[in-house]
Amino acid sequence: PDMTFKLTAKLRLTIGTSALLIAVIAWIGGLIHFAEPMPEDIPDNAEIEQTDAIVVLTGGSNRLQNGIDLLRDGKARKLFVTGVYQGVEVKELLGLARNAPDALECCIELDYNAADTVANAMETARWLEQQGYSSVRLVTSNYPIKRRMLEFRMAAPEATIIPHPIEPEDLVHDGWWHNGQSLKLYAREYTKYLVTSLRYALYRLSR
Repeated sequence: PDMTFKLTAKLRLTIGTSALLIAVIAWIGGLIHFAEPMPEDIPDNAEIEQTDAIVVLTGGSNRLQNGIDLLRDGKARKLFVTGVYQGVEVKELLGLARNAPDALECCIELDYNAADTVANAMETARWLEQQGYSSVRLVTSNYPIKRRMLEFRMAAPEATIIPHPIEPEDLVHDGWWHNGQSLKLYAREYTKYLVTSLRYALYRLSR
């Protein structure tokens, strides 16, 4: 009996170690697959397509600048900036942007409630319903855009969502695995994406 127990325990340890090794290898392979084709370009025809609204998730000046440029160019009726710090006004945001005419102030609305992507999506969905809008252009950084698209599809399943990825100025993509900051950023984002993908799969099954 003792020998049987020892063999069983050893077998369990071997199986557990092998499963962990396979999981780590699969995660690394998934990370490479996730990071290598990082979206840098706007999808075909999306650049000229018009939407009801433009949505910018705060966190980078390039996002806001792109959102304001798109609004100025007539790509949408309104710009919704979600996740803004309390006390920040539209005039201040316009002051941070280049070539932003004051006439745009009437077409920009701010959300102060959202503190993460899930809340960004929920607040945007609520705003879209209030406005009676059915299509948005989502302006955010390229590395989390896959995850954020899933969150927005769950929050606003009836809306047409066009991704508008922006490459952050300080993000090193070429040879990212040699750059500690980029490696941590991609690894963290990939893990978040896996969790969101599972939630999205369960969401689809429940519909």
